[in-house]
Amino acid sequence: MRRIYTGLRGRLVIAFTLIAVAASALVAVIGYELVKNRVIERAEYTAAADVRDTLTGSRFPISALWPGDSPPTDMEITVLQKSLRVPNGAVVVRYEDYLYADGSFGMNDVPADLRARAADRMVYKRQEIRGAMWLVIGTPVWRVEPIHLPQPTGMSVFVFVPLAEEEHLLIGMRQPLAVAGAIMLAVALAVALVSAQRVLLPVRRLGTAARALGAGHLDTRLPVHGQDELAELTATFNDTAAELERNVSELRALEAMSRRFVADVSHELRTPLTAMTAVTDMLSEEAERLPDEPAAAVRLVLREIARLRTLVEQLIEASRFDSGTATLNLETVSISDAIEDCLEMRGWSHQVKVAAPQGLAFSLDPRRFDVIVANLVGNALRHGEPPVTVSARSTEHGLEVKVRDHGKGIPATDLPHVFNRFYKAGTRGDGSGLGLSIARSNAQLHGGTISVRPQDPGTLFTVWLPPAGEGPQGEEPR
Repeated sequence: MRRIYTGLRGRLVIAFTLIAVAASALVAVIGYELVKNRVIERAEYTAAADVRDTLTGSRFPISALWPGDSPPTDMEITVLQKSLRVPNGAVVVRYEDYLYADGSFGMNDVPADLRARAADRMVYKRQEIRGAMWLVIGTPVWRVEPIHLPQPTGMSVFVFVPLAEEEHLLIGMRQPLAVAGAIMLAVALAVALVSAQRVLLPVRRLGTAARALGAGHLDTRLPVHGQDELAELTATFNDTAAELERNVSELRALEAMSRRFVADVSHELRTPLTAMTAVTDMLSEEAERLPDEPAAAVRLVLREIARLRTLVEQLIEASRFDSGTATLNLETVSISDAIEDCLEMRGWSHQVKVAAPQGLAFSLDPRRFDVIVANLVGNALRHGEPPVTVSARSTEHGLEVKVRDHGKGIPATDLPHVFNRFYKAGTRGDGSGLGLSIARSNAQLHGGTISVRPQDPGTLFTVWLPPAGEGPQGEEPR
């Protein structure tokens, strides 16, 4: 659920919705206020004009009501109130110290500021009275005679004009504005969804293409449509993919050349090594009859020839794995016999203790299993300390073989790298650094693994091989 709101689609929809709501609210408020002001101003102007015409026009000439300086009578003031009153309205007249109220309205209902200003000129103000909106118009009454200037009469009138119709009109406008806002919101949501779809479609295509590129399909390209930022991004992706394909092709070519070089050099070295190995037995016998210094030199040459032969064989084996030509020849063998034969052939039987049940049989490649055991045991004998033990057992997940020495162990910083080619942990190193890498490659060819763990004291290597047919899909034991 959280992804819906934090994803690009959700953010686009939310942004469009907020913009639509803000725009709808702004348009509605501005429109409502404009209409409201126009309606109220029109009502105010009309009401004020009616009051002015009534007091100064022909409909109600004050000079005809009471001529000369004679004060108005109560009857005349009542006539004045009736002339000024609008439907459902009221009129309050103040004459000197007398007040003529109309119905339930009095001077207390007249705003104080309007009451003071109404003595000199006509003023009006909207005022909420008893829960309803009214327009209060206040004006002084002047006597107008044809040959004289207007004379004050000392009278002020306050006309209460109801604004109920205008309020009803404005209330009626709110529903259409709300409906228009809802329609605009629905349109904005539809536009947001369509826009999100149009924006996200190239993004999804880029994501799919990126995953295909990561899976190794370096020829992946996308069509470029339009001239916008997404089109520019797609073009950039295509350029990057083309450059990546070119670089990877160059690296693969260089890697293939390197593999061929190693394989060719290794094979070329086998010829002189074969000739050199042919005379090693003769040189070994002659070394016994030579003086000490020449004998030491001969033994050094023999030892280095043996190391060189081992290195060449390991390089050839590594090149087979790199080229993908390494294959398995599976046979069902006795694990204890295979381990004993490996140790006996190399003269290690008296140095290594074997703990494997005699009846344990397993389907594997005998030659490659021999390479695995020989490399691990040889590594333990060269770099560890006795006792060196080899144990094997069958588990529900496959075959488990453990090789342990009791030496100083491998430094913790070197443990993650001991299976890397040509890596020599600390000072452990008169070998080539290829033995453990080749052992792991042989285990992986079976679909298994080799792991290393520090012990107290020493180091423990664990080989796991799955049952035949399961391959890499087997589950490594914990």
